[in-house]
Amino acid sequence: QVQLVESGGGLVKSGGSLRLSCTASGIATDYFAIGWFRQAPGKEREGVSCFSPSAPMPYYLDSVKGRFTISRGNAKNTVVLQMNNLEPEDTAVYYCAAETLPAPSCQRGVWNAIDYWGKGTQVTVSV
Repeated sequence: QVQLVESGGGLVKSGGSLRLSCTASGIATDYFAIGWFRQAPGKEREGVSCFSPSAPMPYYLDSVKGRFTISRGNAKNTVVLQMNNLEPEDTAVYYCAAETLPAPSCQRGVWNAIDYWGKGTQVTVSV
């Protein structure tokens, strides 16, 4: 059984930082891209960042470039999203997602071909 479990969401003031972690089980992570999507109330789900073992560099949504960093955690089945200088516009439910390589959707920040989803974690940034 495949599971993606997110942790690290919460409430933070504008300019603050949060660190999201996604732990995958039931899949061989060497063959998957793992990324983060988010969805705010009344808005479309959008790709925030994607880490792929076959890509030369991660994908980032333009609005988070320079503020967010995605990386593999200490454990091979963990991907971490470090979010710095958070803005109220970053408020959303953040979902971990996994897509089989070559993972064309994850690496373009679109969600239509994602294979597995986590349940999501709330990130709220206050002014």
